[in-house]
Formats: sequence, C-alpha cells, structure tokens
Amino acid sequence: MTISLKVNGKPIKVACNPGDVLTDVLRNAGFVEVKKGCGTGNCGICTVLLDGVPVPSCSLIAGRADGHEITTIRGVEAEAKEFADFLVAEGADQCGFCSPGFTLNVLAMKKELKSPSVDEIKHYMAGNLCRCTGYEGQLRAVVKYLEAQHE
Repeated sequence: MTISLKVNGKPIKVACNPGDVLTDVLRNAGFVEVKKGCGTGNCGICTVLLDGVPVPSCSLIAGRADGHEITTIRGVEAEAKEFADFLVAEGADQCGFCSPGFTLNVLAMKKELKSPSVDEIKHYMAGNLCRCTGYEGQLRAVVKYLEAQHE
C-alpha cells in the first residue's frame, strides 16, 4: 500500500505493508533521525509529532498516519537548538540518544501547557526514558527553557 504524509512540511508518498509501524516507514524513507528504542511505545525515543501531538511512532501503524503531518526533530531544528543549549548548560546532554524524542515532547508541552508546574512537567515527560542523566539536569533545563519563553 502507499500512504501520503507531510513530513517536516514536505509532502511524500511511501510504500509500506499494512502492519508496518511509523518508525520503520519513516526510517526507510530516509528520516533516520527518528530513533528506535523499546519498540513498545514506553520509552519515548521514537517520538514524533503527529499533527503537532507527540506520539510514539513505534506503536503507531503507519497507515493510521496517512494524510497527516509528521514532524521529526529536523522539522524543528531552530527550536531544538535553542532547547539543546539549555540541556548543555545543565549538563543533561550525555549520549543524546533520547534527545530527539525528549525535545519534541518539550516543544509540544510548551505549546499545550501555559506555565506548567514542576509536577505537571514531570507528568508530561513521564514517557521519556533516559539511561544517562538521572533526569534532574533535564528537569532543570526544561524549567529554565520554559521560563525563558515567557520573559
């Protein structure tokens, strides 16, 4: 089957099998910035934005994305770079494998929640696993980034 997507603002058509997950379809189409993690939708590594909403692409059948807009980390490079500077400043940049999915969630949260509390941030980011940072540096970076957006 062939599905139509708009990836990072560019319309594309991709061939896939009915049971293929979006992570694999995107990676096969050259969007290798979409990382593969757990394969069960639990770690957040594969997060993309589907019509602006963060979704684990490893648990979304690609056919369900037909006709929708997908944003990968490359589609928000300027915003991602700005947030990355906050991660680096807090020593939370470690290996970076989780960073694309984590960053996409932060950018979506920024649009969805206005002035979230620390508990709200933790709840929103609960699906993003990181084996390197211990989360405290990431949390400090998110808080400072969101505060800077409202100055």
